[in-house]
Amino acid sequence: MNDRKTLSPGTSARYLPSDPGVYIMKDADGTPIYVGKAKNLRNRVRSYFSGEKDPKTTVLRMRVAGIEYIVTRNEYEALLLENNLIKEHAPRYNINLKDGKSYPVIRITNEAYPRVFRTRTIVEDGSQYFGPYTNLDKVDQYLELIEQLYPLRKCRGPVKSRPHPCLYYHIGRCSAPCAGKTTQEEYLVNVAQIRNLLEGNTADLRNELEDRMNEAVQRLAFEEAAKYRDAIRAIDALAEDQQVMDFDPDIRDYVGYAAKDELCSFAVFQMRAGKLIGSETFHTPVFGTEEEDLMQFLMRYYDELRTPPARLLIPTPVELDDLVTFLHQKHGAQVRIEVPESGRDASLLRMAVQNARSDLEKRARERGNLPALEELKRVLGLERTPLRIDGFDIAQLSGKHPVAALVTFDNGIPNKSSYRRYHVRTLEGRIDDYEAIREVVARRYTRVVNERAPKPDLILIDGGIGQVNAAAEVLAALGLESIPVVGLAKQYEELFRPHHNEPLRLPEGSAPLRVLQYVRDEAHRFATSFNQQLRSKDIALSRLESIPGIGAARSRRIMEQFASLQNVAEATPEYIASTCRLSRDTAQQVRALAQQLSDAQQLSDTEPEPQDRE
Repeated sequence: MNDRKTLSPGTSARYLPSDPGVYIMKDADGTPIYVGKAKNLRNRVRSYFSGEKDPKTTVLRMRVAGIEYIVTRNEYEALLLENNLIKEHAPRYNINLKDGKSYPVIRITNEAYPRVFRTRTIVEDGSQYFGPYTNLDKVDQYLELIEQLYPLRKCRGPVKSRPHPCLYYHIGRCSAPCAGKTTQEEYLVNVAQIRNLLEGNTADLRNELEDRMNEAVQRLAFEEAAKYRDAIRAIDALAEDQQVMDFDPDIRDYVGYAAKDELCSFAVFQMRAGKLIGSETFHTPVFGTEEEDLMQFLMRYYDELRTPPARLLIPTPVELDDLVTFLHQKHGAQVRIEVPESGRDASLLRMAVQNARSDLEKRARERGNLPALEELKRVLGLERTPLRIDGFDIAQLSGKHPVAALVTFDNGIPNKSSYRRYHVRTLEGRIDDYEAIREVVARRYTRVVNERAPKPDLILIDGGIGQVNAAAEVLAALGLESIPVVGLAKQYEELFRPHHNEPLRLPEGSAPLRVLQYVRDEAHRFATSFNQQLRSKDIALSRLESIPGIGAARSRRIMEQFASLQNVAEATPEYIASTCRLSRDTAQQVRALAQQLSDAQQLSDTEPEPQDRE
């Protein structure tokens, strides 16, 4: 490297040398915002500022106040310098890998007493990973099956000796090495069996479970036999989603790439010993060419922890010689880089590209729906774009457990950390949605005023003109009449505004209407689920009190101890008896009732939600 200079703002790029090197774009504060390398510094930098550019390049050059450049002896030296400067400055517009955590994997930890759990993060600590799994339900089925057949510990960190095992041991979900209920040798045998299951070596296990099922049937132990039957079915179903496989022993990585405007996603598929053992997805803003972005990604991805493969399959050509040299000098690895056009490799690469596209679409959705919100501002005649929308709904069943829900949307996307639930206190058994709306709106925005919290740009009420006027009256009393209110009634999807007799109808399927429907439906779901929880708790308490010897105090104590009927159903009678001070016979009745109610609840969960009143 033999030259380092800075161009002042407004200086023409023609004064740059035509040598290879690195350019550092800086903002008005002198902070590096983009670092790039070039075979010809003058031509590359001039390309940013000449002619019409795409939106992402326009955004970048609007923020550039000065450009520093460093001349290097050759292109490879520029590549290394670029990588080092990006790591040093972390410029805003360079590749900054953020893990998209696309598909979950199952992890067996590298510990004396390993744990098994689902994760989306790969940690380089000797742990084993299985997957990825495209179906989250199947991952949970795997873990449920593992817990039933080979219960391992749940607690984190080293195993510490304790005199008594925890609740998981009593419900059959932990072998309790901490309390000496199993030896390390026995524990590791279970881990080996789990490893076989996850690797797809299930023939012996399946035969063993069939033998146990048949033997249970001979003993007329049909409940036990049903558990073995379900386990066999789970193994068969999970086998369908086992790893993608081929018969090539090469160590290969497939890198997919997808970009739109300044958004970009990368997906990496890792093939080892003929199996797809891992999938990672990353997203980042990008402001270079596709070749530049891909090169930056590969250098960042294989820079530190990750070992490069023997073969690297990519969707577009890059400066292969420089990248091969970098990987060899960094890791001592001999990597063959290819751009497949047909065959098995091209097919797997297309899968990686499709994963990158899916992640890109997800990121685009998460950015919000600003065009629809701008259109909503226009059709409702609002003073400002409704970037923050609060939505309310009331739920009750024949006046029982009246509740309200508040949901908040930012940029058209749910902000679940701002969701709130309310017990409606003023009705005393009456069915009066107008009064319920008055109460919860008053409680919410009195607090907003007192705490000087952010105000919404729009309030949406699930209901008609009566509910809307009730909310508007409360806001006016609080001095918040500047916050617009609108109601969305379900029957005809009509919009109601305070003191407007005629409803407003938006075209079916229009973007503004879809935003409002999303807010309304989310508020309805949130309110209804809260009402159902309260009704389920009432049912549980009343049914427990029907057991001889269980009164109101003991039923409450049971629910406080176990939190849910599902936990009661999974506990042993001995544990229920000891923790709730019951006889074993009474504890057995409590457990049997909990299992019955829990099964009934699972069946009812598949039925439509009851409609709340309007």
